[in-house]
Amino acid sequence: MKRVACCWAPQRSHCQTMTGFTEIFADKLPKRCFCPLCRLPMRDPVFISSCGHRFCDVCLQTFLSAGNIKCPDDDTTIDYAKIYPDQELQSEIMNTHIRCRHHKEGCRWVDKLQNLQAHLHNCRYDAVPCPNRCPAKLSRICLDDHLEFTCPKRRVTCDFCSQDFAGEYFEMTHSGNCPKEVTYCENKCGAKLERRFLNNHMKNECHKRTVSCKFCQREFVQETLQTHQYQCPRYPVPCPNRCDPTKIPREEMDVHVQEICPSATVPCPFKDAGCRFKCVSLQCPRFSMDRHLEDSMKIHLQFMCDLVKRQQGQISQLCNALHTVTQVTDGTFMWKITNYKAKYIEAIYKNGKEIVSQPFYTSRYGYKAALSVFLNGNGAGEGKYMSVYIKLLPGEYDNILDWPFLLPVSFTIFDQCSDADMRMNITESFVPDPTWKHFQKPSKDIESLGFGYPKFVSHEILKSRDYIKDDSIIVKVSVDNKRFILP
Repeated sequence: MKRVACCWAPQRSHCQTMTGFTEIFADKLPKRCFCPLCRLPMRDPVFISSCGHRFCDVCLQTFLSAGNIKCPDDDTTIDYAKIYPDQELQSEIMNTHIRCRHHKEGCRWVDKLQNLQAHLHNCRYDAVPCPNRCPAKLSRICLDDHLEFTCPKRRVTCDFCSQDFAGEYFEMTHSGNCPKEVTYCENKCGAKLERRFLNNHMKNECHKRTVSCKFCQREFVQETLQTHQYQCPRYPVPCPNRCDPTKIPREEMDVHVQEICPSATVPCPFKDAGCRFKCVSLQCPRFSMDRHLEDSMKIHLQFMCDLVKRQQGQISQLCNALHTVTQVTDGTFMWKITNYKAKYIEAIYKNGKEIVSQPFYTSRYGYKAALSVFLNGNGAGEGKYMSVYIKLLPGEYDNILDWPFLLPVSFTIFDQCSDADMRMNITESFVPDPTWKHFQKPSKDIESLGFGYPKFVSHEILKSRDYIKDDSIIVKVSVDNKRFILP
């Protein structure tokens, strides 16, 4: 190895952070080219002749400036007079081929390390400051687009007024506000005019501008104002009875004709009940109405009594029809019990507290039944289970149905988990025993408990999943109608 005549001395460099090279080497470097301190290919390598080790110049200076006097590789005391620049190793590293530091961005340059700076002066991917002295720093490949389209200090000429502006001012202030720019009316009337004339057009000329009705003060599109006046509630119209030349607001006309107009004729208030006061038209002059009402008081009372009777009959018929339409008649009854917590607490303090659903039919002309639930259990399930039963009720068609009741029955409580695949509904079924009294023809005078499951589901299982959700449970009872024969 050649050594220069001068010896090495530590210096305080302004480039203390310049350790080894971080570039990507195309050729594999031998191990001796790597600095033991920074673990990178050496930059400005120096040689310690007393121990034979090499380091980056800056790395060694930094190491020694910390008060160290021994070689970091073998703990040998370092003599400053025996440290020399290693020109041979420097030449070997600088002549090694590397890739451009912008190779990930697309640069394919590969050459000697010593040519890197010359390449970066022309590399299309190297970042350079904007020549317009804006704050941007960008690659040469993007520079042309930046200077033409995005640089805030570029010069831009407006296409409409031909004035020259700085790019930043043009984009922030002038663009979209040029008084000579031709634009469409914002009311979408179809007019196209320069922006400086737009305000006057929209205020005074546009047929789609907003104007106020002078009668009701509501706002309308100008072209619909005339149509509005045919419906305006405050538009003045003449009285149909020609009682006075003064016009009356349209919305007050009904009150005027019925209560105020001196020229109007009004019907008797009991006309709909059947009063036919003298006139075939069922009307009488307003000035004689008070006398008629006083003289016909008993007759009017009778009319009203008859009307009430007719209406009561109609209401009864409608209620029966509504009940028939809304009744469950397919044998499946779904019951959502809300306010579960309050009802459960009530069941705890009131032993034997039963909740009974609305009645349903097993089929169109079948058995009448209801679902019965004990939230705190009943009998053997009291205190630990929820009990469910089906109760047979006296129905309209019991006299023509087969007894005892023999149709299979199933109870289900639904898991209300939001994921349908994770739901675990609980179902229990039974076939009635014809010898049990619960399945005989029901009597109006005797109320039975019904038949079902005292231990249908435990309270622990109810709380373990989403059987109780939003303070509600959903229970279903199903009656299998396949073996039911219509009477």
